[in-house]
Formats: sequence, C-alpha cells, structure tokens
Amino acid sequence: QVHLAESGGGLVQTGGSLRLSCAASGGTFSSSAMAWFRQAPGKEREFVAAISRSPSRIYYADSVKGRFTISRDNAKNTVYLQMNGLQPEDTAVYYCAVRRPFAFISSRDVSSRDKYDYWGQGAQVTVSS
Repeated sequence: QVHLAESGGGLVQTGGSLRLSCAASGGTFSSSAMAWFRQAPGKEREFVAAISRSPSRIYYADSVKGRFTISRDNAKNTVYLQMNGLQPEDTAVYYCAVRRPFAFISSRDVSSRDKYDYWGQGAQVTVSS
C-alpha cells in the first residue's frame, strides 16, 4: 500500500525559509512524476511545483517561481520543496502528490490534481507578517 509522509511544515516569519519533505513508501517511485500542491483556507487546492521522472523536468506555478525549488532523491523515494522568501500568501496546507509509476504525464497536465494517484496527508505552513 502506498503511503506518503510529509514533514517540515511550521510557522515562519515573512522572508523566512522552510523545507518540506515527502517520503513515499509501498513502492518504487523513480519512474513517477511527483508534485506539490497547496490549499489555503476557503480556496481551491492549487499547483505549486512538479518534477518529472528521470531525466527530470521541473515546473513551477508563477506565484512561486524564483522562490521555491523542487527536487527529488530517487534512492530515498523522497521529494523536497525548498521554500525561500516566504510571504503571508504562502500560508496553506501543502500536499505531496505522486503519479503512478511509468504513467506518462504531459507538461500541460502536471498542474492538474486529477493526474496524480497518491496524496499525502498535508503539512501546515504558516507565514506570519
């Protein structure tokens, strides 16, 4: 059974940094696209960043480009999200998402929630002003 465990959330001041981790178990995900989404109170869950299976292509939402960095360690079945220059509008629950192994995902679809098969439980990130 696939399980995604997120960690690294917390409370930080404006301009601060956090690093989220998502460890996947119950399979091998080096051939899976992996992504981060977030959901603020009262809002839809939105795409943040994605990284394709090797060789890696990387995608970012415009709102985080230049501040956030997604990376992966296939040996550890883990995807990371380094968040720098955090702003109050980044406050949300951050979710890790993984597509099933060997399933192709186009660049047009990487930001679509329904293209991902497995989801983590979420990690709260709060940025104080």
